[in-house]
Amino acid sequence: MPIRRKAAIAVVVGSPLLFMALTATPARAHGSLDKPVSRVLACYQEGPEHPASAACRAAVAVGGTQALYDWNAVRLGDAGGRSRQIIPDGKLCSAGVDEFKGLDLARADWPATPMSGGPFTFSYKATAAHKGTFELYITKDGYDPTKPLKWSDLEDQPFATATNPPLSEGSYTFSGNVPRRTGRHLIYSVWQRSDSPEAFYTCSDVVFGGGKQGGAAPAASAPSDRQLAAGAARSSMKDMPGMRPAANRPVPNGSAAEPRGTSLAETGSSGGTTALGLGGAAAVAVGCVVVLTGARRRAAGRNRS
Repeated sequence: MPIRRKAAIAVVVGSPLLFMALTATPARAHGSLDKPVSRVLACYQEGPEHPASAACRAAVAVGGTQALYDWNAVRLGDAGGRSRQIIPDGKLCSAGVDEFKGLDLARADWPATPMSGGPFTFSYKATAAHKGTFELYITKDGYDPTKPLKWSDLEDQPFATATNPPLSEGSYTFSGNVPRRTGRHLIYSVWQRSDSPEAFYTCSDVVFGGGKQGGAAPAASAPSDRQLAAGAARSSMKDMPGMRPAANRPVPNGSAAEPRGTSLAETGSSGGTTALGLGGAAAVAVGCVVVLTGARRRAAGRNRS
């Protein structure tokens, strides 16, 4: 076979594998708002197995403890900027994902963060850095926390927006001016990735001074990094910094499911897949060189003879 033909075959065979390996990315883009703290993080801080507040105990009774261990996974892999179209009313806090349905409970006693109108620095706990835009919405005047949260309960436009904010010590930080409110309200965040259709969602309960408070509720607190690390082994997210991959486990409804985060369509390939891909691509590249070198040597030998 002519040298050029052998080289062409080697390149055709090797190029796709090399391309896939070089473009593979770890499945590690996850997080949740921790200032003001989201419902899922506030309940995690209380202890997934035995939450202290009535609202968090009710959420676990409905959705199970796994939802709290998977605090950074309230997401949709195919959102693509269509959050309002694909998340039904009444399911905004869970993003319509069954595992997190306990977060949708309409109650006036969710642990809440004291809030006032004006400048505020927000913090978003992230387990990986990715490009994207954060949008924060607040509930309108007259919001009733005892009714299921609907899109129409939120202002039409975000009051704070940040694209690719700085990431420091595991958290994104950005500023915004919080609208003036009284009583109990809710801040809803959408983190839409720009390198993937995947988006993440949080509900943060807040209480402004004055007005109707909507019932007694404990103050919300964010978990420490030590607390998050202590529960990392129970997370079903794979390839997270500080987290070990979890084996397949039953989802709350009892049906078998893969660990969240393993779908390439949702979050990209895992770090292990990347390593394997790069190793395979390297082997292919070496094989191409061997084929070309051997063919050239045989050709040179024939020419000398």
